[in-house]
Amino acid sequence: MDKPRSIYLDHNATTPLHPEVKKAMTEAMEVFGNPSSFHEAGRQARELVENSRRVVADFIGATHEEIMFTGSGSEANNAVFNALLSQPAARREIITTSIEHPCVLRAAAHLAELGVPVHYLDVDETGKVYLDQLESLLSDATALISVMTANNEIGTIQDVGRIARMCHERGALFHTDAVQAIGKIPVNVNEIGADYLSFSAHKLYGPKGIGALYVRQGTPFQPLIRGGHQEHGRRGGTENTIGIVGFSKAVEMRKAEMAEEATRLAMFKRALKEAIARIIPGATFNGHPTDSLPGTLNVSFAQARGEAVQLALDLAGIAVSTGSACSSGSLDPSHVLVAIGLPAAQALGSIRISLGRTTTPDDIERTAQALARIVTRTHLGASAGSGDCCCGGQCG
Repeated sequence: MDKPRSIYLDHNATTPLHPEVKKAMTEAMEVFGNPSSFHEAGRQARELVENSRRVVADFIGATHEEIMFTGSGSEANNAVFNALLSQPAARREIITTSIEHPCVLRAAAHLAELGVPVHYLDVDETGKVYLDQLESLLSDATALISVMTANNEIGTIQDVGRIARMCHERGALFHTDAVQAIGKIPVNVNEIGADYLSFSAHKLYGPKGIGALYVRQGTPFQPLIRGGHQEHGRRGGTENTIGIVGFSKAVEMRKAEMAEEATRLAMFKRALKEAIARIIPGATFNGHPTDSLPGTLNVSFAQARGEAVQLALDLAGIAVSTGSACSSGSLDPSHVLVAIGLPAAQALGSIRISLGRTTTPDDIERTAQALARIVTRTHLGASAGSGDCCCGGQCG
């Protein structure tokens, strides 16, 4: 009997390479020159880099001079916070949110250790930022506000355009981490009014190890990585030509496929949500009911540990992630789920299902059926006192 096809539902963590991206990167491997060299081999590489920069810039409404390639979305985010050091000492306060990606939270915390005041916005039960709190925190000392476009765990989409306008009215700069948004929903830097915007190739069917930072012309910036004149003097180091080519091809494919895919994934997500609600008593869903990424579904199960559900699904050939992280042998609830008001037990009983371009109706049906079996079994195992095993008895 043939083994059932594996189901990958962790696209918010990373995405598989698009076939056209793999093809473009393979062809680019023949161009080995250093883009900073002036001979023919170098010029060929430079042409690939700059053509790719234009494609990536156009996708978000930027000019090519405003795009800086980085090694990751995390590097792009850190570069923004580093740029704050170029601001006058009298204007260095930061405002961010309690549900940002860890790279933003840790970059902010590092600046706080250096004496920079940092304020954290709360969110409501759907993950939306309290705009009245933002209004009260904004002052003439505010230098930077950083609010992610869409949350990586619960999929909630913020009104970043409105937030940017509020910031600019007080003379502050606005940054948005759009890593989870770009390639899934339309994002335009001019419509938002962003001064900085971070994104990454591996979230949109491109390669890992290549990200980008949009820096609006005239916006203060200070290099995080110092070295040569690469990236208009904003990031030292020889450019990752093959990764950059893969990034631009991924963007091209997103431009062609994103709209249809978003409609399809929203339909699949709705079907999966309805099936879970129907067959698993006590299941609750986290995030905004409408202002949410089309393929992201975060669900909590009463009396079932997310780690147990994730492991059992993996054994069934279905890849998802949890809303909690295992560290040093102990489980801590997700900071995002805690921020939206979930009790620790409910937060630890959550999983994130993130759909993608290869997801099929059969994947949705198989996942719903597997969840029904696994959650019931895990619940019964816990009720029967199946020991302290982190998987609720599933690994035996």
